[in-house]
Amino acid sequence: MNFGRLFAVWHARNLEFLRDRSTLVFNFLFPLALVIAFAVIFGGQPQALFKVDVVAPPGIVLDGALHPFLATRHVDFVRIEPGALMETIRKVERHQVDLLIDLRAAPRYWINEDSPKGYLAEKLLLESASGQATREPVSGAAVRYVDWLLPGVLGMNMMFSCLFGVGYVVVRYRKSGFLRRLSATPVTAFEFGAAQVLSRLLLTVSVTSLLYGALALFVPFRNEGSVLLLLLIAVAGALAMISFGFMMAARFASEELANGAINLTSWPMMLLSGVWFSLEGAPGWLQAAAKVLPLTQMLEAARAVMLDGAGLAELLPQLGWLAAMTLMFLGIAAAGFRWRAD
Repeated sequence: MNFGRLFAVWHARNLEFLRDRSTLVFNFLFPLALVIAFAVIFGGQPQALFKVDVVAPPGIVLDGALHPFLATRHVDFVRIEPGALMETIRKVERHQVDLLIDLRAAPRYWINEDSPKGYLAEKLLLESASGQATREPVSGAAVRYVDWLLPGVLGMNMMFSCLFGVGYVVVRYRKSGFLRRLSATPVTAFEFGAAQVLSRLLLTVSVTSLLYGALALFVPFRNEGSVLLLLLIAVAGALAMISFGFMMAARFASEELANGAINLTSWPMMLLSGVWFSLEGAPGWLQAAAKVLPLTQMLEAARAVMLDGAGLAELLPQLGWLAAMTLMFLGIAAAGFRWRAD
């Protein structure tokens, strides 16, 4: 072995990496952004033992002056709007919220009698309030973590398939000169992009449907709604994410840069869109930012169908948002599409 040649190749590869500014920046910024994201989501005070949602008059601080129970330590009190009352009652039924209190007039509260944590939270409430509250019992089986997790895992798999299956491939076509040759034909950028989107859509939805069927056989999970409606959500979500991947690849000429950029967008979606955990306890600005992401809209719609049996009318906001993002991403990609690598 010639160590001189080995050192020369080693030195050349190091220079190549250092001169690729985009890859260098990504390798530095990505882990930094990942750690900061986890610190924002999971940082702060130790996790509370109980979660209690509170409906209170607007402008009033949730503290012991409003109700003695609100001064209890190690309880996470979350203010909700009156319009979200019925939705929160469903969360109590599913054991996602331990207790729901309405303090707007005569105090009343909702408790799931089958919830162990709800039982203890009620004891704390009655002890602090001397029993001066109207009890509204509800019932319902707890939503298992696997029931909540399943849409997230399938959605995450779709996201990676959509982004890398279109974005990375288009960049490779451009780098190999295939797109330059294709530009000499009558095919337009929109036609090329639409073909890529529809091809990946067929593959992604087919694979996801097979996975759903296989999991239904081996892992019993909860689905209260229509399977056809779930298929519609999968199609709408896949179209939005495929279009997003095509938009990102519209001008990139480097596979390394495309890979980094796609990772830079897919990881925040995986962390903020509710794949593994809910962002209910996260800061409000973070929840608002997560709502913009196509994966968030798709998972919210899928969980509404599977866990609550939601119908088409209830999903129109999410489906409309996904359709709008699809058209926007495709329009941007077609307008800025580059056939050549140079």
